[in-house]
Amino acid sequence: MKATTVRAVNSLTSRWAGHAATDGAGTAFTAAGVWPLLALLADGAGGPARTELEQALGIPAGEAAGAARELLSALDGVRGLRAATGLWARRDLPLEERWSQGLPAGTRGTLTGDRDTDRKALDAWAADRTGGLIERMPVRVDEDTRLVLASALALGLRWIRPFTSRATWLDEGPWAGGPVLGLSRTTTLLDRVRVAQAPTGPVTLLEVVGDGGVDVHLVLGEPQAPPGQTLRAGIAAVTRAVPSTGAGALPDGGPGPGLHIEQVPSADRRDRLHIKTVAFEVTGEHDLLARPGLFGLASAADTDRGRFPGISADPLAIGSARQSAMARFHAEGFEAAAVTALAAVAGAAPGSRLRYRVRRAGVAFHRPFGFLAVHRTSRLVLAGGWVAQPVGYEEEDHAAREAEDWADADAQEWGGTPRGTAG
Repeated sequence: MKATTVRAVNSLTSRWAGHAATDGAGTAFTAAGVWPLLALLADGAGGPARTELEQALGIPAGEAAGAARELLSALDGVRGLRAATGLWARRDLPLEERWSQGLPAGTRGTLTGDRDTDRKALDAWAADRTGGLIERMPVRVDEDTRLVLASALALGLRWIRPFTSRATWLDEGPWAGGPVLGLSRTTTLLDRVRVAQAPTGPVTLLEVVGDGGVDVHLVLGEPQAPPGQTLRAGIAAVTRAVPSTGAGALPDGGPGPGLHIEQVPSADRRDRLHIKTVAFEVTGEHDLLARPGLFGLASAADTDRGRFPGISADPLAIGSARQSAMARFHAEGFEAAAVTALAAVAGAAPGSRLRYRVRRAGVAFHRPFGFLAVHRTSRLVLAGGWVAQPVGYEEEDHAAREAEDWADADAQEWGGTPRGTAG
């Protein structure tokens, strides 16, 4: 992937993250699914719409279509990630040949003008391209719809080392009370957890390594920090725009939110990082026209006159622009998917002999936190979001029940209570 494109997409991700979860609710979003569509629009836009789209994209409109094609092709080549685009147009809408030939390879379809027929076809495409994770095309379709341009991203990965899952009772914080589906594991790699400094205070980041080219980073800020600011700080850290320090080089004590480091006796020389988090599943429904300035769509949505002479000689304006997204984090892996559509209308354990002094770090994500799925090589942020509520124990089936025979000693080390005992 071109570094300039990655920086441009990550910049849009960061700006969008600043508005995420403003109501404290969980959400998921992916600018990597929006940016290529905006780029293709910019290629066919004119006047102020073209200028605004250029500003949102961060690259010249004349380079946008080529960058979109390159990005989508690169995304589709990432192991575990599937990227697709689709275009549907009314049969009587004349499309400019230069623009249509510059589109990425993908579905080409025809809008019939019948709402039910078109809705069924678009929904089927969304479900097929995301493996059923997104079941509906997030766009308004009616007799006035002249063109639909859509992208779909679907990511599936498995952890290099799975977590152990079990029912967990938390003693404090907003998730205290009923059992949640807790996830835990131990590693000797202390630097899987890092701390970065942000204007709102330190943020703690945990890297969970996937089996392909994508990892997931959990991001925990100070309790009073706004979710959007915590996410923006996490994006700056995982994209290496700001420095972060691994736990191996951090001082003892509590150098970051949810993180504690101390020196302890041990039977071997290896340091330990004890990880505790929760399973989660979040969804996001986003109306891009609710923040048209963020996405460069203010003039593009003005139906008073045509804004896209490079797409069609008929006047077109953006009548609907939405994204549906979801993310699921569990003991074995992670799934995320998003469909974005634009519609144009007219207009481990120690031994017994403790011979060594080692560092023991413990990190717990037991209150609302952010997450970022990041392509390991390019540092492109593929998806992000906010976890406001964990998966409850009752919502899980076999995975949580695997841990019913855990010993009390294990539960004490991990800070939870085995199922069936007082919490």
